[in-house]
Amino acid sequence: MDVMCLDLEGVLLPEIWKGVAHKTGIKELELTTRNIPDYNELMSNRLRIMNQNQLDLSVLQEVVSQLEPLAGAKDFLDWLRTEFQVIILSDTFYEFAKPLIAQLGWPTLFCHHLEVGNDNKISGYRLRMEDHKRMAVQSLQKLNFNVKAAGDSYNDISMLKAANEGYLFNAPSSIIKEFPKFPTFNNYNELKYYLKN
Repeated sequence: MDVMCLDLEGVLLPEIWKGVAHKTGIKELELTTRNIPDYNELMSNRLRIMNQNQLDLSVLQEVVSQLEPLAGAKDFLDWLRTEFQVIILSDTFYEFAKPLIAQLGWPTLFCHHLEVGNDNKISGYRLRMEDHKRMAVQSLQKLNFNVKAAGDSYNDISMLKAANEGYLFNAPSSIIKEFPKFPTFNNYNELKYYLKN
């Protein structure tokens, strides 16, 4: 059986940090991996802004508690799991992702950890490993799995390149133009039809 690796935010869920930006009114927090290719730069900026504004983990958790999966995401994921082993490879964090993963029916999630003090302030983050999406795909291939992958942002590109088949899903036009070799899909029905045929 093939394995399908999916990004989380932008593919199955709304962008969490955009929700944080909306709640706090801090426009800089709208930036995502669709805008900034270097994930460490992006996260360092996010944590700096949060500390400057005395925002802690509870802000992220509150935003997440009000989010829902993208329309059709749960049904698509349910179908996908009848045809593939499915793993979510995300650069989100376990400390606030749980409610959203519950809404998706508890798919397997590989992501990272935040470093949080007793005062609930975020002092840093721990990546599972550098370029963990690509590494996960390559490890699955070493187990003789055929791996397909779908994502929407710069931090997905190495995963898509490593996969036996990589797809851009709901990606911005700038990324589609920069990486034209990947088939592009704009909704779940399009990708489902492609995978079935």
